[in-house]
Amino acid sequence: MLYYLSDIWNSLVSVFRSITFIDILDILFLAVILYWVIKLVHETRAEQLIKGVMVLAAVLFLLNQFEFKAMKVIGEMVINVGLLAFIVMFQPELRRALEKVGRSKMMKPIQLFDTSFPEAQDKENYAVEQIGLACEKLSRTATGALIVIERQTKLGEQIETGTIINAIPSEELFRNIFFPNTPLHDGAVIMRDGMIHAAGCFLPKPSKEELINKELGSRHRAAIGMSEVSDAIIIVVSEETGMISIAENGSLERGFDREKLCTYLRNKLITETPDSKKPKKQRANRGKKGGEQE
Repeated sequence: MLYYLSDIWNSLVSVFRSITFIDILDILFLAVILYWVIKLVHETRAEQLIKGVMVLAAVLFLLNQFEFKAMKVIGEMVINVGLLAFIVMFQPELRRALEKVGRSKMMKPIQLFDTSFPEAQDKENYAVEQIGLACEKLSRTATGALIVIERQTKLGEQIETGTIINAIPSEELFRNIFFPNTPLHDGAVIMRDGMIHAAGCFLPKPSKEELINKELGSRHRAAIGMSEVSDAIIIVVSEETGMISIAENGSLERGFDREKLCTYLRNKLITETPDSKKPKKQRANRGKKGGEQE
């Protein structure tokens, strides 16, 4: 018995001595990937599919041990097409995972506006002000509205379902679009580069719709669904209560007023540079001086 335990101990020591720094990194990377995959499929349909795949793999392995020829052939066929079947079955989850990687903090963020110039600051502040004014008045009249502000993730698929407008944002235009019984009032407005780019757009459903509060209507669900597959900021005005909400990164925050909404949007969309924080007069003088030197 002691000899057996000593042999096990020596084997373990030999294994640990052979581990290098690269091996440790390899294990850590594998652990992170497994954790990321588990977190991605948790409480989704993919979780049940993975359980089914694991059970099928275990059954095929056991049958293969008993040398069932027919089952062995079937098992080999399943393995050969397994990668393709995996991609087909988990296409929504894989797409969502790649989109998350694409808009991660490691990637260079793309601002809604180029804030290097005073004109851009004025443009984005104007857009935020008009959104705030429109949402405030829409909230007072309990007029439903859905405004999507595009950021790094391009929303071409959703834009194609609507009508291209490409107009300067204004309180009156927002209210006109969402006025009941108008052709575009049921869809979403998508903003791009500070402009109202399209209206009447359809948004994707949320992946975990059954877990969403039953009190939330179709606009709130569409907003959550859009925020799950993009980094967009989605503003919702409820036609039942007039409450203003914001969906971002798959979650919904409610209870905004005009001031709180504008502050939130400025913090998220406007990144001031050191140069843009200086008074306009000072920037203009510096630009003039620089031009004279040239």
